[in-house]
Amino acid sequence: MLRRLDLRAEPLPRTAQLRGLLPRAEVDVDAVLHQVRPIVDAVRERGVEAAMEFAEKFDRVRPAGVRVPVQTLNGALAALDPAVRTALETSIERARKVHADQRRDDIVTDVVPGGTVTERFVPVQRVGLYAPGGLAVYPSSVVMNVVPAQAAGVESLVLASPPQAEHGGLPHPTILAAAALLGVEEVWAVGGAQAVALLAYGGTDTDGSELAPVDMVTGPGNIYVTATKRLLRGLIGIDAEAGTTEIAVLADASADPVHVAADLISQAEHDPNAASVLVTTSVELAEAVDAELGRQVQQTKHVERIRTALTGPQSGAVLVSDLADGITVVDAYAAEHLEIQTEDARAVARTVRNAGAIFVGPFAPVSLGDYCAGSNHVLPTGGCARHSAGLSVQTFLRGVHIVEYTEDALRDVADQVVTLAAAEDLPAHGQAVTARFSR
Repeated sequence: MLRRLDLRAEPLPRTAQLRGLLPRAEVDVDAVLHQVRPIVDAVRERGVEAAMEFAEKFDRVRPAGVRVPVQTLNGALAALDPAVRTALETSIERARKVHADQRRDDIVTDVVPGGTVTERFVPVQRVGLYAPGGLAVYPSSVVMNVVPAQAAGVESLVLASPPQAEHGGLPHPTILAAAALLGVEEVWAVGGAQAVALLAYGGTDTDGSELAPVDMVTGPGNIYVTATKRLLRGLIGIDAEAGTTEIAVLADASADPVHVAADLISQAEHDPNAASVLVTTSVELAEAVDAELGRQVQQTKHVERIRTALTGPQSGAVLVSDLADGITVVDAYAAEHLEIQTEDARAVARTVRNAGAIFVGPFAPVSLGDYCAGSNHVLPTGGCARHSAGLSVQTFLRGVHIVEYTEDALRDVADQVVTLAAAEDLPAHGQAVTARFSR
């Protein structure tokens, strides 16, 4: 079922060439910028009224208002399936445990006697968190966005999620319940490009109440959400330009093909454009995985979606000569999710540089990370794991340097400051120092 790419011939292509050869979903954010720009302009100019019009057009429902009443959130939580509530509570508890350890203390550096630089970590004041709708419901994304923001100390959180026609113009009740469970009281029934624009510009709700703008927007979404985040970056901070989900599995002959196939299917289930890539030293494993895919896909709920993803150009099986080449390949690919299913998987995992998150051994599937590992599942896609990290407490913190020098400490370095200012032809910079000692 998986398209084959045989890289066993020596030598392995160089990194730049390798990136071009490997399967990858094509996501052209620039191609839709012209579609989201009028939406952004309309929301900037007409606020909620424009957002409501776009909801009617794209979501097939016009909400009564943007902000969801707190009693509605509490009602959704009260009506939540007890088993789902318990699972969400487990997810929240584990995520809070991991993210609490990411909080950083202020750092004071004594540069010289009388001269200190303190790095103070200050949380973003107000953040908009986006929970997508689309082909599935993602209360787990609510958890993954809210927990690190709360751990960072963000004062004001607003969750935005698309209105649902089948739920009377409200976001999905499980999304509302997750927000209530996390203590988030401000939820907006708005989705897509118009949600990001309204979060950025704010507005006045239908009842006359203020919808305050945010300083930052985080959370995954479709290509239109991503394009809007790109367009508004600068006015607001963003976490990343998240694309379609992807999994790479690095495996040798010791891997269980049943596990590998199930894990590839699990990510293909998200979207017809989702990428599922196997990198292996074993032709026999690749063939066994193909056989398992043929068997397991038929037993899934979303057969056509999964089959489309697995047979698309973004998915495939890559054959390599040895694990060293396999590591080179997965580093070049820089997967959002990377599973290591090899002998001595922990040692192999420690040699990998580029991945959003790494799942080690046969009992750490990506699905665990999606929900209950404690790790964050909002991760870089499209090869961005080469330079970017997943969502964390650090996403919501700003390091601010606080500089304190005594008169003697400044005097000791004054000549160097003046010299460097002159070298840059900025003499007033030097004068700002010497003026303190010229009287």
